[in-house]
Amino acid sequence: MTSSTAPVPATITKVVLPGIVEPSGLQITTAPAPTPVGSQLLVRVEATGIAFAEQAMRRGRYYGQPEFPFTPGYDLVGRVLAVGPDGDRQMVGRRVATMTKTGAWATHTVVEARDTVIVPEGIAPEDAETVVVNGVTAWQMLHRAAKVRPGQTILVFGANGGVGGILIQLARHHGVTVIGAASPRHHDALRAAGVIPVDYADPNLEATVRRHAPAGVDAVFDNIGGDMAKTSFALLARGGTLVTYAIAKAVSGTGPLMMPFMKTLGQAVLWSALPNGKKATFYDLWAGHTLRPARFRRRLEEDLGHVFELLRTGTITANIAARFPLTEAVAALELAESRTLNGKVILLP
Repeated sequence: MTSSTAPVPATITKVVLPGIVEPSGLQITTAPAPTPVGSQLLVRVEATGIAFAEQAMRRGRYYGQPEFPFTPGYDLVGRVLAVGPDGDRQMVGRRVATMTKTGAWATHTVVEARDTVIVPEGIAPEDAETVVVNGVTAWQMLHRAAKVRPGQTILVFGANGGVGGILIQLARHHGVTVIGAASPRHHDALRAAGVIPVDYADPNLEATVRRHAPAGVDAVFDNIGGDMAKTSFALLARGGTLVTYAIAKAVSGTGPLMMPFMKTLGQAVLWSALPNGKKATFYDLWAGHTLRPARFRRRLEEDLGHVFELLRTGTITANIAARFPLTEAVAALELAESRTLNGKVILLP
């Protein structure tokens, strides 16, 4: 193992999710510092965050989550303190962003080099954190899944959320008209961002959207699923694409998760086969991670690199709703789950 001039601590602090508990059941613990093996990196975490994934994991409702207890945290930004024996020693001392899925809510953690990208200097850690998983997701859905072109019109559900907030900025920069579906309390902020706001709970949502896009929209980005996916597909113009990237309705429920996922995938295949030129797909951030690792890595570095450059130049901005010390993870999670925020809650170890 190779270390930087910064000391490698003997112990670390981390948040542990012991089981299906309320946010108050989170535990703050200490543990021996982990040692990187292979090409892994030991990172001193500078910023991590709270997304819908961690909220679902708290309820045991995230598909494929590990067995309890575990440390949550889907992504992070931090400095590399040490590398494993097979690692790149030039990474020591570099600021990096890593997609972790779990484990980021800690002062230090070991991460996989293949899921890690160097953060350009000049970007604050907490700003970079807002666009790691959210930025890759938004960029790939817009440019790879839906292939939206300048001059087109899209509908974004969850427009006030972490992914939605980045997606609408990327789309606006790309010359796309954005209709943003969110609760009315977020509409003023959406208007200020150049977005046409609509209420996702409006019983006349389809008619409301068609007032702005009479022929339909060119793409819909849906994080709700269920019946909303049917409405979304109906709102597409000929040749349009529905991108479902979450099934919040099912995840927030109590039944098995496998059936809603399979139904969503089946609907996408069926709807795409209809003779109307429309397409439907389920976006999976981790697709190809195991089966096509070289392509996964190449796209991660390329796509997150685009987003970081736009952030560095001020073309897009970080949307931070609140900042909390890692030791106040309980209050941070409670606020994130209040669904009153516009932006992402950041934890600062």
